[in-house]
Amino acid sequence: MSDGRIPVAILGATGNVGQRFIELLENHPWFRVAELVASDRSAGKSYREATDWRLGARMPDSVAELTVQDYHADLQSPLAFSGLPGEVAEDIEQRLAKNGLAVLSNTSTHRMEPDVPLLIPEVNADHTAAIAVQKANRGWSGFIATNPNCSTIHLVLALKPLHDAFGLDGVLAATLQAVSGAGYPGVPSLDMIDNIVPYIGGEEEKIQTESMKLLGGYDPANGFAPADFTLSAHCNRVPVRDGHTECASVRLKKPATPQEAIEVFEQFRGVPQELGLPSAPVQPIVVRYEDNRPQPSLDRDTDNGMVSVVGRVRECPLLGLKFVVLGHNTVRGAAGASILNAELFREQGLLPV
Repeated sequence: MSDGRIPVAILGATGNVGQRFIELLENHPWFRVAELVASDRSAGKSYREATDWRLGARMPDSVAELTVQDYHADLQSPLAFSGLPGEVAEDIEQRLAKNGLAVLSNTSTHRMEPDVPLLIPEVNADHTAAIAVQKANRGWSGFIATNPNCSTIHLVLALKPLHDAFGLDGVLAATLQAVSGAGYPGVPSLDMIDNIVPYIGGEEEKIQTESMKLLGGYDPANGFAPADFTLSAHCNRVPVRDGHTECASVRLKKPATPQEAIEVFEQFRGVPQELGLPSAPVQPIVVRYEDNRPQPSLDRDTDNGMVSVVGRVRECPLLGLKFVVLGHNTVRGAAGASILNAELFREQGLLPV
């Protein structure tokens, strides 16, 4: 029986991101999980039978007995959240969008396509204008929209207010990324215990290209225009379960003191805060003043994991300003980001319901 909420499908429902979607959507005021999709080895089983549940909260009773469908299923839900593996995402997401679904994807497959919006609602909500162009270009009744890489999201949330207030000229960022970002079972334990791995395939390129698209402009006639600053990233995998830490040094077009930067961080608000979206934090950026914060184990769950926590804002002798930013990589860095995007689309009248 319908309760007035929009039914949604979870693609890749048994994986890490799929489980996080289910956890975050339990008791959501606008959406309810109605359909679950996974690979052939899970299809036909109940979700309880098919899933090795790995989150702290127990599996919601509302999904435990739902039957998992395979990748070829004809879905009835108007909205699909995708945590699909990259190797299968392209065909499945495009088929569903062609068939009229709004597909909100966590995978990198479509992020940089010229008619697909890559969104952080506090940063570039106006880029949803690309959806109309995408549907016209491709003849689809539905659409695909994406959220960025888990490390890109938190870095760009911190860069956005600086870019607006002072202008960015150059950014150097070094990430310390949690092992949950590699999925499950992820990085072998013997590679991570007593170790740091200074390479994550494709990650540095994603941060560098996605940030330019997010902080750039868009108009329907000319498409996306990348931001006009330089960004260089170093990416490292560290033995932390959840929470990506990033150390950034920035050169601003208009120099700013650390206190001036802190003020724009704390004053920063975006469209989700203006609209009061259900998943939106009151403040997208929370500043910590202690010398040794933020820390993953202490700060990743701030405001339900939906904020970027900034600390150690100080002068940089090389570029002018530096700081540390931390964020939960599977909440705001993945499933929570897509859910916030869907809430924005609902308020903009873009969901096919």
